[in-house]
Amino acid sequence: MSNLTYSMDYPVSWEELHRNARALSLRLLDKGPWKGMIVITRGGLVPAAILARELNIRLIDTICVTSYKPSSDDDSTQNKQGEIELLKGVEGDGEGMLLIDDLVDTGKTARYVRDMLPKAHLATIYAKPAGVGLVDTFITEVSQDTWIRFPWDMEYTFSTPLAERR
Repeated sequence: MSNLTYSMDYPVSWEELHRNARALSLRLLDKGPWKGMIVITRGGLVPAAILARELNIRLIDTICVTSYKPSSDDDSTQNKQGEIELLKGVEGDGEGMLLIDDLVDTGKTARYVRDMLPKAHLATIYAKPAGVGLVDTFITEVSQDTWIRFPWDMEYTFSTPLAERR
């Protein structure tokens, strides 16, 4: 498991995610035509829905992997990456297909999936330095020590004013 501690927090709103997914669509538009899309679950599902609409892709499959386990430290919202477990694969080598995920972090999942689908075009919204070389197209690079909080992992709650937190 990774021993990296996350010193920065990057909350992503639904609006920002949608805007970035549309920007990714624009970058991918001229790289097609695409036969279809393979989505890495679960993180790639929401961006893939937006990309499928914008790129008019109807053939969508999933590759289901898991590697993140609950953390044992005090901040249980940050998970640790362990061994990759394939829950559902896909046939073929990925030729003509978009391979979609929300982000590439350490590159462990990306490397695993790219080995299975070497001809697919991997696209993510976010990329961290350790994995950026594995992605064909992405929108935003963030530092390795940043924990990205996606909108599907958050809920609206009261926020204590900063002056009262001291």
